[in-house]
Amino acid sequence: MPETATFYPSPVGTILIQSTGEFISGLLFINEDELQKVEDKLSITPADNDVLLHKCRQQLSEYFEGTRRTFDLPLQQNGTGFQQKVWWALTQIPFGQTINYMELSKRTGNTKAIRAVGTTNGKNQLSIVVPCHRVIGSNGTLTGYSGGLWRKQWLLEHEAKIAHGLQMLF
Repeated sequence: MPETATFYPSPVGTILIQSTGEFISGLLFINEDELQKVEDKLSITPADNDVLLHKCRQQLSEYFEGTRRTFDLPLQQNGTGFQQKVWWALTQIPFGQTINYMELSKRTGNTKAIRAVGTTNGKNQLSIVVPCHRVIGSNGTLTGYSGGLWRKQWLLEHEAKIAHGLQMLF
């Protein structure tokens, strides 16, 4: 089945939501200068015309409003068994908490795979819902985020404020 897509205007910029009809297959930040090119390339569907796209937009709205901490969406992203294991481990990081790449490596069962874990984290196509933004450097600093470090900081501060009443993390 061909993918359908819609845009979601979030507080941290436009998010492209892609659906196969059965699964959410992409949640990607799109910079304003890329919008037209993406729109021309994909079948952009009004969210109300696709139940899954509508459900995803609704859950993202709840997340940004501070009323949703976990997502209930059928997800699918292609990857190796190792990558699937890393992405699953990301979904186990509690809302409002962070871990470092070494801890993520431990959770996947191979502390020697720390670089592969970092690379896989960066290949996550399901931003926010598979919360790769919750992984930080071992010294507690923000490191790498395909959506930009400013978005990562915003998302972490948003979650911390809701979970713990904190105003600033970094």
